[in-house]
Formats: sequence, C-alpha cells, structure tokens
Amino acid sequence: MSLIATVDGSGLGAKASTHDVRFIGALAGRYALPERRQGENGKIPVYACRLCSISTRILVSVGPVVGKEGETVSCHFNEFGMLRGRITRRLASGFVADLHMNDNEREKLAAKIDWQKRHVHAQVPDKREHKRVQPRDPRSTIVLADGQSLPCFVIDMSRSGAAVSAHYWPELGTPMALGRIVGRVVRHLEVGFALQFIQPQAFEELEHLIKPAIAPTP
Repeated sequence: MSLIATVDGSGLGAKASTHDVRFIGALAGRYALPERRQGENGKIPVYACRLCSISTRILVSVGPVVGKEGETVSCHFNEFGMLRGRITRRLASGFVADLHMNDNEREKLAAKIDWQKRHVHAQVPDKREHKRVQPRDPRSTIVLADGQSLPCFVIDMSRSGAAVSAHYWPELGTPMALGRIVGRVVRHLEVGFALQFIQPQAFEELEHLIKPAIAPTP
C-alpha cells in the first residue's frame, strides 16, 4: 500500500498545510446517491465501496454504481466519518468527488487523515475459520439463473463465500454465480448481500475465479 504525505514542516497547525494532507490506500466504506430514490417509500439505495485516495478537498472511490458528473454523493468510512460532495469525474468503476465542508471540518478531516497514515499498519488478526480478504480488483459480475449478468462489487471473500454489493436485491436462497463460482444468497447486508459458495474454493484461486465470466447484460 502506497502512502503519500505532502505536509510541510510547520505541521497540521498551519491551516494552509491541511489542504495538502493526503492518504492513498484501500479502505472499505459505503455510499449513496441521494438523488436516486427507489420504490414507493423513496428509499435511497446504499452500496459498498472502496476508497482509493482522499485529501481535504477530494476523494476517489470505486463501487458498483457510478454516479453522473454533478451528482451529489454521500460516503461513509469508519476512519473518516460521513463525507458529502459532488461528483466531478467518472471513472471506469468509480468516481472523483469534491468534498463539501467548511474550514473547521477540513482541519478535522486533515487530522484524521494524518492519524490514518500513521496507524495504517495496525491491523487486528482475522480469527474466523475461513479468513476473509479484500480482492485486489473488487469488480466482478453476478450471473443469475436466467442468464442475466450484472456488474457487482466484491466487498470481501473467503474460501466459503463472499460479500457482494450491486444494484440488485435478491431474496434469501437465490442461486447465482459470482464470476465463475456458484453459490446462494444466505444473508442480507446494509450494502448488499452475502453469498455462500456451493463448495469451498482454493484460497489461491479466488482472485482468478471471481473475475467476470461474461460481459454484463446492458
């Protein structure tokens, strides 16, 4: 993981320097596009995402649904809290957003970014039977029983299953393939659903097996 710090020698106490504080690294989070309400109750869908980089001015993230330029976006990362902004550039599977906040909020965010850079290597061991990891490339597809293929974002995965986020909300027990691995939906998540594989997979093969099997259906 690459880290870049461009804070001058005066430290975070200098207001001008807070605008240069930057963190580059993969952090899990969630996001919503408030202008896109679904259903009769006007519920706003929430998706999983992965932060690529953040400063006190902009953030870059990838996720299953790419917003339009000019569209409002709300992102939440445990490390930085709730962040709101407007999409300024679309990426192949994500977006760049300008953050909307006042000077005081930017100074607080600068402190959080600086803390994260200093403590990024402090991790808690995963003691579950099948260790869960984030794929290097979270972009994949789910293939439904009728052959329909949809783009998705793999939150994390293990030998026995995966957590997935997509613009699709399946019922429990729904069969589908994630890339080339067949499984069933066993749990609903705030940002998607959990898929249990029909058979445990070789850990070293997971990255290859979750790659899109076919192009998503338009």
